[in-house]
Amino acid sequence: MRLVMSRLYVILDAGMLTEPAGEFAKKLTDAGVRLLQYRDKHSSARELWSNARAIAQTAHAAGCAFFVNDRPDIAHLAGADGVHVGQEDLDVEQAREVAGPGRLVGVSTHNLQQFEQARGSSADYIAVGPIFPTASKANPDPVVGMDFVRRVRPLTRKPIVAIGGITLERAPEVIAAGADSVAVISGILQANDPAAQAREFLRRLEEVEPAKHQQG
Repeated sequence: MRLVMSRLYVILDAGMLTEPAGEFAKKLTDAGVRLLQYRDKHSSARELWSNARAIAQTAHAAGCAFFVNDRPDIAHLAGADGVHVGQEDLDVEQAREVAGPGRLVGVSTHNLQQFEQARGSSADYIAVGPIFPTASKANPDPVVGMDFVRRVRPLTRKPIVAIGGITLERAPEVIAAGADSVAVISGILQANDPAAQAREFLRRLEEVEPAKHQQG
């Protein structure tokens, strides 16, 4: 599968969802979201699979790419498009082997050394962050700032996803700094109307002139 990188990447954190995962995903895809991830650190494997499967069905009906966080086995069984791994998970090549042929793999990085390693891997995209302070993780890595996005942009043609504390107001400048996509969690999930908030993110991001890719 070839990844079409939307400028908005919504991460569905199970702990923040106020309704079943599949129903929440439907509201977002109806709003135009075309890139989703499901993150659930605490549920049983069966519950994780069930929720991921529901999201996968909803996402695919809308032409939306869907990733499962951490678990390439669940990504495979649920029919997700790919898996997203962190620095404490299986590495990119291991995750790809478990997830199976045709599935995509994204990887989180938090410093230049990790980014360089990801650049040399088969990762389909590289996430960098946290860009700003974030409350979406219990023990977040040190903030890297938008200067880090500008620094790594010329190093690869792989899509770069910026994550961490990205609000509606900050999102356009993160794209302008060189990110292909912004990953948003609480900025959408905790909004009074998540679907309307997602539409506003998409509207603002569409207006941004992206930074130039300078190198392969």
